[in-house]
Amino acid sequence: MKKIGFLSFGHYQDVRGSLVPTAQEALVQAVELAVAAEELGVDGAYMRVHHFAPQYSAPFPLLAAMAARTRTIELGTGVIDMRYENPLYMAEEAAVTDLISNRRLQLGISRGSPETALEGSRAFGYQPEEGGTDADLARDKAALFRRAIAGHGIAEPNPRMSGSTARLPVDPLSPGLPERIWWGSGTRATAQWAGEQGMNLMSSTLLTEDTGVPFDELQAEQIDIFRKAWADAGHGWTPRVSVSRSILPIVSEADEYYFGIQAQRESRDQVGILDGARSRFGRSYIGAPDVIAEQLAADAAVQSADTLLVTIPNQLGVDFNAALLGNIVSLVGPAAGLR
Repeated sequence: MKKIGFLSFGHYQDVRGSLVPTAQEALVQAVELAVAAEELGVDGAYMRVHHFAPQYSAPFPLLAAMAARTRTIELGTGVIDMRYENPLYMAEEAAVTDLISNRRLQLGISRGSPETALEGSRAFGYQPEEGGTDADLARDKAALFRRAIAGHGIAEPNPRMSGSTARLPVDPLSPGLPERIWWGSGTRATAQWAGEQGMNLMSSTLLTEDTGVPFDELQAEQIDIFRKAWADAGHGWTPRVSVSRSILPIVSEADEYYFGIQAQRESRDQVGILDGARSRFGRSYIGAPDVIAEQLAADAAVQSADTLLVTIPNQLGVDFNAALLGNIVSLVGPAAGLR
């Protein structure tokens, strides 16, 4: 049995057809959908973090609000762009949120994706060291964040205040959180690095490389490389692997109205140039539940992963997305051998 979660980008905009016109609506509906998803038997509620855009931007208040209203569903990110983060403040926020949720947090972190702002992290006051890259900046911050949540000494103590000479860790700490950190990987090389570092692997519907093979096969190769690197590194626990997919079962007139036309247009991989790199985008799964189930059963990466994150059209509102998730859990998942 694989875990099935949803991944929302939290789009909001006051345009025709959107049921999420404001940031407040996006946040409130995210909590409501997490509650509904838990009742449906969905395993995870994940949010994508973007800055300088009408989408989710500050994950921890929202995750804490979800935690306060739910009991069992995993709560996570996919992903937090580490270039924008203060790693020590983030470590405190993550620990507090994890404790409130009774240790249900699953944090996806990474270098992030192309964004609306030009060098947006610089506006937050962060930039790579001279000669470094954005990837270096994200990895350095991730390393400090992981040291902090693991309880390593970070700051020199004031002997008059602490009565100690040992370096001080951040406080609070949440036991087990270090094993629930995921690295969002867009290539086979970064998947190998994540395995060496001892993080779980999170892979989306985009790979920033292309070898000419179908998306699912390239992603399955990425997963194999990650698991081999993990085994070679000798980490003392079993990692998890998630993949994201756009899955839209058509079972009602509303489904057909919104997504029927997309079924043909998005039924195959797309290849293009992104940030100067030839990239492969995974197909969408749109159609009758039994057809989608057969396609997912043949998807090499979905079958290899232990967690499937379904990207949702959050601007269609809570009721529509709850029905969509219910159809995936009850109709598509069992027929595809996922449940």
